[in-house]
Amino acid sequence: MIEHRYLKTAGKYLKVNTADTSMWHYRGAFIKGLKYTLLIAVVGIIGGSVLGLLLALLRFSNVAPLRWLATAYVEFVRGTPLMVQIMFVYFGIGMLVDVSALTAGMIAIVLNSGAYLSEIIRGGIQSVDSGQTEAAASLGLSKTATMRYVVLPQTLKIVWPSLGNQFINLIKDTSMVSIIGVTELIYQLGIVQADTYRGVAPIGIAMVIYFVICWLLTRLLHYYERRMNRGQQTMHA
Repeated sequence: MIEHRYLKTAGKYLKVNTADTSMWHYRGAFIKGLKYTLLIAVVGIIGGSVLGLLLALLRFSNVAPLRWLATAYVEFVRGTPLMVQIMFVYFGIGMLVDVSALTAGMIAIVLNSGAYLSEIIRGGIQSVDSGQTEAAASLGLSKTATMRYVVLPQTLKIVWPSLGNQFINLIKDTSMVSIIGVTELIYQLGIVQADTYRGVAPIGIAMVIYFVICWLLTRLLHYYERRMNRGQQTMHA
């Protein structure tokens, strides 16, 4: 007679066979963990990019208090561990409003990645030749139009490789949210370990999943980098 147990994951129960502790029987747990990991990563990349661009632009603002606030935020976030930031957001916001661990984790990832991405973007803006902005001004373009149509497109090409590296790091950083109970890949890994009493196999599977995600993202980033470079070469031809 085959004995079954029920593994609780993401609020649902998965039926598993305790007579066979092979990882295949726990594929549902890994798939659910992968879904949460991808969700957090996508939100972190999009939200962090928007926040990073905003912070970078504020660093060039003519309003001194805005520059100071943006600088202070970036320095503070970069000077504190991500794990501490995740716990601070979860328990800090939890004191004011009812927030789920998943929402708190995504907020913390966005706030953290935004600070690092802002420094990458700021460096790219500073790398654009000043002659470009002078030429735009001579054509009658406003500062806003110059930034939008002249500086930022060139900045994107300059910082694209660095942005890609940061996106890869962000995917791996999603594992940190398991500390507040988000049922992403690392959290599910721990559940499978506890249920099967196998320590290495679940870790190996998680490593392979992370590698595949990062490898696919790297290929995608390289594809768009080649397209941008081809477009630039066509313009110079």
